[in-house]
Amino acid sequence: MSEISWGLWKLLLNGIWVTVQLTVYSAALAAVVAFVIGLARTHRLWIVRFLSGAYFEIFRGTSALILMFWIFFVLPIGFGWQLVPMWAAVLALGLSYGAYGSEVVRGAVKAVAPAQREAGIALSFSPAQQLRKIILPQAWPGMVPPFNNLLIEMLKGSALVSIMGVGDITFGASLVRNATGQSAPVYTIILVMYFVLAFVLTRGMRVVERHAKAGIGQAPQKREGLRARMNGSQVDDFARSGATPGGGVVR
Repeated sequence: MSEISWGLWKLLLNGIWVTVQLTVYSAALAAVVAFVIGLARTHRLWIVRFLSGAYFEIFRGTSALILMFWIFFVLPIGFGWQLVPMWAAVLALGLSYGAYGSEVVRGAVKAVAPAQREAGIALSFSPAQQLRKIILPQAWPGMVPPFNNLLIEMLKGSALVSIMGVGDITFGASLVRNATGQSAPVYTIILVMYFVLAFVLTRGMRVVERHAKAGIGQAPQKREGLRARMNGSQVDDFARSGATPGGGVVR
């Protein structure tokens, strides 16, 4: 590691920034795709369900790397314009992982109790109001953990862009390895970098999950408050049984 100069370290540090940008942009696109396709797959019209289901099956069954190449090399042939590698990668990752995310959205929406929908109908809510005020607030907490997994997978999948010459962490590591001739230290460093980024994302999503559960009254109770309530319930049990906490019986 001592042979890695500051200039080579800058390649790795710049690669972190590119990887973060790639993950954020791809995640934003994937979230939009996931909600649009996921909700469309629960639509009452069969044609909407069919088209959204076709999208899901196509992009779920397509390699993200091959899709990336197709967007970058084939689209220019048919449309006469070409995306830069960075945006081609964002488009490929967003469309691919958005398809997986749509199944998360569909499953969470379907898991909402039918009685909740009936309550929205009783309140004369339109379908859009039912979705915004009743269904999504209850479905959202169940989406966060699977979305967290998909976000981590997207972070790791972003390494594919190095094949297209995008200067992410993996591409920078390849340049450093070629310059120093050292493989083990360089790839150990980027393993740690990916782990740290994944850990930060996970902690952030845990915060999102707690806020989502708090919004529907499922926030985890504080340990002190729970202990106090448990002690209070024990005192109530003793009082009802006529016993005292010390073991005696009230006459």
